[in-house]
Amino acid sequence: MAGTMLAVMLGLFALSVPVAVAIGLAAILGIVEFTRFPLIVAAQQIYVALDRFPLAAIPFFILAGNLMEIGGISRRLVNFARALVGGVQGGLAVTCVLTCMIFAAISGSSVATTFAIGAIMVPALKRLGYPAAFAGSLQASAAELGVVIPPSIPMILYGVATQTSIPELFIAGFGPGLLIGAVLSITVLVWCRINGWGKRDGEGRDTVPHATKDAFWALLMPVIVLGGIYGGITTPTEASVIAVLYALIVGLVIHRELGFRDLWPIFRRSVVTSSVIMFIIATAGLFSWLLNRQGVPDMMAEWLVSVFGSPALYLLGVNLFLFVVGMFIETSASIIVLGPILAPAAIKFGIDPVHFGTIMVVNLALGMVTPPFGVNLFAAAQVAETGVDRMMRYLPVFIAVIVACLMIISYVPGITLFLRDIVYR
Repeated sequence: MAGTMLAVMLGLFALSVPVAVAIGLAAILGIVEFTRFPLIVAAQQIYVALDRFPLAAIPFFILAGNLMEIGGISRRLVNFARALVGGVQGGLAVTCVLTCMIFAAISGSSVATTFAIGAIMVPALKRLGYPAAFAGSLQASAAELGVVIPPSIPMILYGVATQTSIPELFIAGFGPGLLIGAVLSITVLVWCRINGWGKRDGEGRDTVPHATKDAFWALLMPVIVLGGIYGGITTPTEASVIAVLYALIVGLVIHRELGFRDLWPIFRRSVVTSSVIMFIIATAGLFSWLLNRQGVPDMMAEWLVSVFGSPALYLLGVNLFLFVVGMFIETSASIIVLGPILAPAAIKFGIDPVHFGTIMVVNLALGMVTPPFGVNLFAAAQVAETGVDRMMRYLPVFIAVIVACLMIISYVPGITLFLRDIVYR
């Protein structure tokens, strides 16, 4: 049964059937052909898949990110980051990375980060002489931090799918996110020196005190959201609601760049984005339920343990597998379907489930910037007004950097678990 369902799902993917529809049709085929359940069980399990309190955080974090984009928060974060690092050659490119790191600590979405920060950074990079394709590739790669640094929507999905603590996953994301951000920054600084880009990056840069004052309310937002979670005051879901209320107050009352006429388009876009993700979660939940009833996760765990034989080999095999999967399958679906299958084997090898979840999220986030279906890739190409084919001249370097960081994260668990162990152990 499992083999047939997977074959049907992959076949539908190849025919360009939407991800959620392909997973749902494969699951329905499994019910009809291989079980005696009435078809109404599909609706029941779809409801069960969505009836989880942590999932409510997803639409609220998406809405918060969209409100920040229109309400002037993202622009102030860019100015603040540029004031800090924009004075050196290549500093504007590093500003892109740093701003994405800060924005990621608020929105939890790499696509939202691509549009919100890219709409400001990419034109600025182009204006100061950076190639459009380089600017787009950098933005797409840096925006990946949106799903690594908490709050992270994919981490919420992994926590729900594998019954892993979401606050622990959140705090575990800081180390990998900072590592990737630091290595990306060093890479672009060296690259700019070699190519002679960014010699005018200091033009029009604000002073640090003034930029900090202007960005005060924007910088306070991650402190409130994440401080509430790690201080035990709020759950991640409650923190997402606070993020929306805070973004509304700052945009409408303090910055006054957000008007009531802007709210309807923002709500509409947020609902559409959230609905797509929830549709995938619903059908992937049904698919996972069928696999669990057949004992597939346990059988796969036993098989993987016998094949790889050691934690190091297992992590290498999983990383290679997920890298390929991420190229073709949407991140949310991959996590919900594969998380319950791969995590039990990781636990049998003695790998911490929080560490393994971080590895999965970082690896599958690569799929957002790799052809043929990289969401960030096409979003950044749209913002940069360039072609994906031109971006491929620069993108392999960024992908190689992130892959190198992924290997370090995989085999040095302290990077992921250091903060977690301090706070929760």
